[in-house]
Amino acid sequence: MTEIEFDLNIYDTIRKNIKKYRLEKNMTSSELADLVGLSHEFIRQIQSEKIAYNFSVDTFYRIAVVLGVSLDDLIQKTDLEKLPVVE
Repeated sequence: MTEIEFDLNIYDTIRKNIKKYRLEKNMTSSELADLVGLSHEFIRQIQSEKIAYNFSVDTFYRIAVVLGVSLDDLIQKTDLEKLPVVE
């Protein structure tokens, strides 16, 4: 049987991808929050590596729809180290 490898840092992967796709769309955290129907503070916390903030599947789905990406795109591990620091 093939060994299954789980992403033990899945929330970090998702939060980095949210930020990546948001910045690619030249969207602020505030704009994303408005379009998703959540507070700016909540979106900021989701994207923060300093806060271990969990979020629901519904929130995950809404963010993907607003960013125009698939749920798979948000869980995909990529080279995210070169993201600009912009809020």
